[in-house]
Amino acid sequence: MFRKITSPPLSAINRVLLVGLYWLSVGLFFSTTAGAEQLKFKKAQSESGVLFSYEWLDMDSTRQSISFELPHTAIKAAPTQQANYRPKIAQRYVTVALMEEAKKINPKEARVKIIPKRDSIDIQVKGANEDKVEAILSNLKAVQREAYNAYLDEHYFTRFTTLFNQKAIKPDHTRYAAESVKPLVAASQAFYEKVNAQSDSRAYFSLILSWLQSIPYDTLEDRVVSNGSGYAPPINVLMQNVGDCDSKAVLASSMVRAFLPSTKMIMVFLPNHALLGIALPPMVDDRTIVHDGETYVLYDPTGPALIPFGQVSEDTERYIVTGRYQVEAVD
Repeated sequence: MFRKITSPPLSAINRVLLVGLYWLSVGLFFSTTAGAEQLKFKKAQSESGVLFSYEWLDMDSTRQSISFELPHTAIKAAPTQQANYRPKIAQRYVTVALMEEAKKINPKEARVKIIPKRDSIDIQVKGANEDKVEAILSNLKAVQREAYNAYLDEHYFTRFTTLFNQKAIKPDHTRYAAESVKPLVAASQAFYEKVNAQSDSRAYFSLILSWLQSIPYDTLEDRVVSNGSGYAPPINVLMQNVGDCDSKAVLASSMVRAFLPSTKMIMVFLPNHALLGIALPPMVDDRTIVHDGETYVLYDPTGPALIPFGQVSEDTERYIVTGRYQVEAVD
């Protein structure tokens, strides 16, 4: 019996290879709101870590300043690189795994060929026993899926279905957020200590939002072309003093999670933007969305527009009202 299957590393990846990646947060939703202004940024190395110092103007045009040190051990523990997603490299990774598995098969029972093609991988199995051929083919398909999953996990990617029902790959934003919480505790603590002890959580959000919005915005590259090189993990945003909307959203998630360890949080993805939501009691004028029965107050750390906690830009509002957004829970 001869069985042949032509498939990419994963059934859905064929569309990813042919269509390309659908990357979020390509653009910035600019607003007529006053722009944030970073007045000073300084980064200095010490024996124990890296000292960050900032000065900026907040929502009320008041000069703010803050300093914090991230230990070298914390920086080393945090994910600091986002590899570009390259379909050919992913395909090669899966092909190697399939070939290694094929070597384990007794040639007297079946002959196996693994043939990588431009946008797919051919798996050919020949043998006299039909049941044995089917079993081998089924196992190879399982190895193919597992190898592709391992490649994504190793490089901090995750599958994603866009609003247009396209199968795609993107950085695993919520994983980056979760793994950056502990390394960023010192930064989050510095903002907590700066806020008046009698203030509520909104004072913390107002301070940290104005700081994040003042960090220079840079798209870095068009992600549709660059396959993810525009995304910067939280530590990289601080080290480079630049970030786009999804990069700043993940940084904000990590720092807020250290401040509110058990409060439910979400990332909200629009077709070309990203912002955040948190399950705090909303005020009358707050912009909120309901997800899985929970009400989340929205906030946008992107900048340069100084958008207060609980408010969003006009463009974002249009997407929210028409339901053109997707949600991921932040652990």
